[in-house]
Amino acid sequence: MPRIVVLGAGLGGMSAAYELRDTLGPAAEILVIGEGDLFSFTPSNPWVAVGWRSSDDIQLQAATCLAKRNIGFEGVGAERVDPAANRVLLRDGRHLAYDYLVIATGPRLAFDEVPGLGPAGHTHSVCTTPHASAAYAAYQAFLDDPGPVVVGAAAGASCFGPAYEFAMILDRDLRKRKLRDRVPMTYVTPEPYIGHMGLGGVGDSKGLMESELRQRHIRWITNASITGVRDGEMDVAEMDEDGQPKKTHTLPFRYSMVLPAFTGVDAVRGVEGLGNPRGFILIDRQQRNAAYPNVYALGVCVAIPPVEVTPVPTGAPKTGFMIESMVTAVARNILADIEGTRGTAEATWNAICLADMGDTGVAFVALPQIPPRNVTWARAGKWVHVAKIAFEKYFLMKMKSGHTEPIYEKYVLKLLGIMRTR
Repeated sequence: MPRIVVLGAGLGGMSAAYELRDTLGPAAEILVIGEGDLFSFTPSNPWVAVGWRSSDDIQLQAATCLAKRNIGFEGVGAERVDPAANRVLLRDGRHLAYDYLVIATGPRLAFDEVPGLGPAGHTHSVCTTPHASAAYAAYQAFLDDPGPVVVGAAAGASCFGPAYEFAMILDRDLRKRKLRDRVPMTYVTPEPYIGHMGLGGVGDSKGLMESELRQRHIRWITNASITGVRDGEMDVAEMDEDGQPKKTHTLPFRYSMVLPAFTGVDAVRGVEGLGNPRGFILIDRQQRNAAYPNVYALGVCVAIPPVEVTPVPTGAPKTGFMIESMVTAVARNILADIEGTRGTAEATWNAICLADMGDTGVAFVALPQIPPRNVTWARAGKWVHVAKIAFEKYFLMKMKSGHTEPIYEKYVLKLLGIMRTR
């Protein structure tokens, strides 16, 4: 049996390794390359940033989990992918040869595209668990001397859910501490309207999300491009519907969390035939790269066009349910190739999101992600908050035990099916 290397040990990479083992059987050699030794349950990062979770609560030792399914692990990280030679250069100088490569790296966080943005600048992030832990350390200091807060996303961002979540979780935490009256909050986003989510809206997400922000006294600026950040100040250009400058804002802040735009990671950027100019992996309907047919990709690292053109650039999100669907397609198509046939499995690019808001939440369903849709549904309620907590525990339990089933399909779809009838 061939050697399959999975590049990335996040939600997509770990799930791909487990499903490849289930699909290909015990004889296949499967090896995962991660950035460090830990798997993090990224959806819980907003809770880490306010101290509702610790990093230890949402992280697992990747090698230990994978070893239960006889899957190898390298935590030194990848320096460069060399698909012409069927190998990956590791950061310690070694090369790993492969017969099939599955790229599931997630994104590079493009903080550098806005001067002063990011943990190395003047804003915080919940994109990684270390970032969220650093955000919590800064939040503890902020609580001693609270003031204005700015939360949002930079131009070109494609993952808006965590920004909405963090703004409302922060609101809830401050209310519990009796400090909310001392903290003016502004939500800044490139979305053309609140609730766009990079999806062109889902059902009445505009009205629903605007209502949630109003109830929490969070003002907003849409069609916004953050042009620069200084210590305690953020410059924002607000555009009109044609993408022309409409108004400029200088927002003071004592604490800020802003999600950046994404690009492909350095290990794959600039490899001819592999990705687009931003470094996202080019794939066909079977998740296969045309230039290198033994290379597959899934998750945030794949090239997906925006759902629609917006005055300020926004990208299309890749939710956990969509990623899991990609995982299944990749595993089935690699099996078909090994057996000498051409795989035809396709992912269902549907968007399903459970967004926590501290003491309530909103569920979004867009089937398929790109309109027109067969199903468009959004609903708010405390049940979403409870469901997301339960899903976190369920996912980590399954990941620790060896993840032998489609987690989103089993849990989230059944949950949403029950709630839609109520």
